[in-house]
Amino acid sequence: MYAPPPALNLVVIRSTDIERARQFYFAMGLLIRRDSHDSGPPHYVAVVCGLVFEIYPLAPGQPPTTGTRLGFQVEAVDELVPPLIEAGGSVVVGPKDVSGGRHAIVADPDGHRVELFTPTGGHKVAPYLAERDSLSAG
Repeated sequence: MYAPPPALNLVVIRSTDIERARQFYFAMGLLIRRDSHDSGPPHYVAVVCGLVFEIYPLAPGQPPTTGTRLGFQVEAVDELVPPLIEAGGSVVVGPKDVSGGRHAIVADPDGHRVELFTPTGGHKVAPYLAERDSLSAG
């Protein structure tokens, strides 16, 4: 019997300053909103093409999530790096050509490494724009 493979639908990172992290990921283009569940702490959430991306505060005694490497396909790597630096990020690997497109790695303000990639044929934004438009209308 065939079962489809699982699909990743949630990524959670923890930040020492969720406001600063929100600014960084908003500068990347994520549509982020404040949220909280029951008695849980306030946090930020963005939903992109069915993937829920959350930024939670790093509580005392919790291990940091900075060992997690994130990757995003973006419209234009070269144009995105400067605003991310202005939002508190730092360049790990500057924009360069790689097999299949253009690539850079930046660190967010907490030190999470974030890979940015623009495919040679361009960023496939249609699913994201449809999702964005449905959120804006609601």
